[in-house]
Amino acid sequence: MPKLIRITTVPMALKNLLAGQMRYMKMNGFDVIMVSADGKEREDLIAQEGCPHQVIPMTRKITPYADIRSLWKLYRYFKKEKPDIVHSHTPKAGILAMLAARMAGIKIRIHTIAGLRFVTSSGMIRTILVRAEKLTTKWATHVWPNSQSILDYVKEHKLADRQKLALIGYGSSNGVNLERFSPQALQSGKLEATKQRLQYDEKLTYLLTVGRVVKDKGIDELLQAFQRVYSERSDLRLILIGFFEDDLDPVSDEARKTLNEHPAIIHINWSDEVEYFMHVANMLVHPSYREGFSNVLLQAGAMHCPILCSRIEGNVDIVDDGHTGIIFDVKDAASLEQMLRMALNHPTRLKTYADNLRGKIEQRFDQRFVQESLKTRYLQLLSVQ
Repeated sequence: MPKLIRITTVPMALKNLLAGQMRYMKMNGFDVIMVSADGKEREDLIAQEGCPHQVIPMTRKITPYADIRSLWKLYRYFKKEKPDIVHSHTPKAGILAMLAARMAGIKIRIHTIAGLRFVTSSGMIRTILVRAEKLTTKWATHVWPNSQSILDYVKEHKLADRQKLALIGYGSSNGVNLERFSPQALQSGKLEATKQRLQYDEKLTYLLTVGRVVKDKGIDELLQAFQRVYSERSDLRLILIGFFEDDLDPVSDEARKTLNEHPAIIHINWSDEVEYFMHVANMLVHPSYREGFSNVLLQAGAMHCPILCSRIEGNVDIVDDGHTGIIFDVKDAASLEQMLRMALNHPTRLKTYADNLRGKIEQRFDQRFVQESLKTRYLQLLSVQ
């Protein structure tokens, strides 16, 4: 039975970004171990996946001394477990796991690139992050960007040896569970509870944003555009699902004040059942500065929720402008406002786009297809060792 170690920096990434993937691999003949730092999601993660989890302390910041300790602990753990495959996800877990696995003599070392953090950085921080990305891909034996546009970017900027690069299926780290993310799968009791939580009024128009409340998610531009349109359309409501992350990438003081005080904004720290909000919402607005392959867009598309998103790598692999959604210029509140007004004025067109996107997702990004493609690739790599 081949042993697979799946590693991310924090357990939330395993639980949310890769939900069901470890269980699938276990059911298909792999001995799977999950590795990450500790976190409140750990017990739920273990119950969800049915696989053991090993805590190795890691931070998401640049912390040289703590990182060296993490590297040593990973090396010792890999030497003890002797996995056939180490597959990392997220930047810090990637660089530490790929080096530790190389030191431990692990032959199959895979890193998934799910977005490039340095594209929104500058100066010395950007230099450090670019160097870290190149070291991660150097120490990996296989590098799998999770979208075609990220793959193209990596090639263009020579971030990895081309021989190591591959796209699994049509992209996406995990696809979307179409048995869960479907209007027909919703439970009437939970749907009613969601509406009560929002004080839902069918005469109002609801915009939805899902993601961490940080600058890189485009929250400042979103709020600027929303307030301008709201001044003329008091029937608008903005539902924002996500928690503040002030230690890494805080939003502006003005944005925070708006979130706390605006009468038409509903802020919910988090929900594990976002599909109910996607069903209620008239559209999802996703103004992120950077993505790999957005699970939020896949989930909204599966729920037939119309999408407005920024023109960035990852997003453009899912949304075709004017066919499966609407795209606006990244970091541009005026462009977002313009496209939002257009969407509000053409609801029938938006509904057609949403139906088109659901069809695309069924064909290319069903979770069963993505996980099967990943398993097939694992077995191919194992067969040539």
